Amino acid sequence: MELISENRAFGGTQGVYTHNAHSTRCDMTFGLFLPEEAKVGPVPLIWYLSGLTCTHENAMVKAGAQQWAAEQGVALVFPDTSPRGEGVADDPAYDLGQGAGFYVNATQKPWAPHYNMWDYIAEDLPSFLQEEFPVDLSRQSIMGHSMGGHGALTLAMSLPGRFRSVSAFAPIANPTAADWGRKQLSAYLGDDEAAWAAHDATLLMREKGFDGPILVDTGTDDQFIDLLRPEALAEAANARRQEAILRLQKGYDHSYFFVSSFMEEHIAFHAEALYAD
Repeated sequence: MELISENRAFGGTQGVYTHNAHSTRCDMTFGLFLPEEAKVGPVPLIWYLSGLTCTHENAMVKAGAQQWAAEQGVALVFPDTSPRGEGVADDPAYDLGQGAGFYVNATQKPWAPHYNMWDYIAEDLPSFLQEEFPVDLSRQSIMGHSMGGHGALTLAMSLPGRFRSVSAFAPIANPTAADWGRKQLSAYLGDDEAAWAAHDATLLMREKGFDGPILVDTGTDDQFIDLLRPEALAEAANARRQEAILRLQKGYDHSYFFVSSFMEEHIAFHAEALYAD
């Protein structure tokens, strides 16, 4: 592990680290905020998965999450959104390749050697965090924005018992039925749409649901709302009678101004679940 930077924030520490990841076969960078309580012992962990074009840095700098995490005594991890570096496949489009890993394990060329973001988030990085930092992985929750909201919801529903709560800001909620999804899933997983279903939050909601609380916020003025399809997720949750708070926030768009406006509520929502027992 290489320490890139470390800054004191709200009584805790915001660090940035690079490590070699087995799953992606390259060096990966992540941010980790540890509250002051981590000096005494392991603390609960909240994952924040970012969206298209983002790195570990976007939410770490713009979301205003550290203040509320410090108040609740929880750690925050900000992974990158894709593998990067020399020899890692890319595409000229902003919504494919580096910065657009979509939290899947790619099976198609040229993506398959490195684009294993599902395994990185589900297995590789958790194991590394547990070995190197005072985090309690028996108490973890997950959230994300846009593509990261898609990742948070699909990981939470596919890994029962792993996360105590899940939330999302403007998630890509039904990617198999939208251009933000069909393009990437076909590129990474191939043309067999049956393979895509495991990475669609709406389809997973219909099939599995989530054994815990869900919070989703989407802005009514989100410029990408037709690609996000929040109504599809809401219909699936209602049909399943899933415990969930699904909100449309009047006048908000897709930006980090929106995310930061509701970050305090999302952190408190997760803290309630993380400290429930």
